Amino acid sequence: MVAAAGRAMLFSIAGMSVQKIKSLKEIVQLRPGLRESGEKLVFTNGCFDILHIGHVRYLNYARSLGDALVVGINSDRSVREIKGYPRPIMPEQERAEVLAALASVDFVFVFDDPTPQRVIDAIVPDVLVKGADWDIAEIVGRDTVESAGGIVLNVSLVQGSSTTDIIKKILERFGKGGRG
Repeated sequence: MVAAAGRAMLFSIAGMSVQKIKSLKEIVQLRPGLRESGEKLVFTNGCFDILHIGHVRYLNYARSLGDALVVGINSDRSVREIKGYPRPIMPEQERAEVLAALASVDFVFVFDDPTPQRVIDAIVPDVLVKGADWDIAEIVGRDTVESAGGIVLNVSLVQGSSTTDIIKKILERFGKGGRG
């Protein structure tokens, strides 16, 4: 009986996470309500291929800058276009569900463009956040956000914490038949 209740609770929590996954159209429809209630929408985007501590700290900080955090995830096709084969490691729907499970993330959607410009033009967030590996002047969508009175920030990265670093560690430890 207890095990069944535990499973039901887990499925309920998983269902809540999936409800946070939206389409761009749904996000655009939510936007006026946030504006009318005076809530600040924070937006960021990326591949979020293998979730790590750098992602978690970055998303927690981004969420602290406003009332709702929307995360745009590059589609599998656009990740391959940006990073090359064999990326991404994790498929887009799994990446979306993992991010949606984080308390700091209010909404997630997948987009297929190589840059988020079209998405940012549609949403016009109050705050646009990227990692410090992006110079402010290079952040796609900066002009759209700033011309609407919003702010654009780049956030410090956790050194040595990246999907690329994780992949390298795995290959070093296990790539040649190692057992780690």
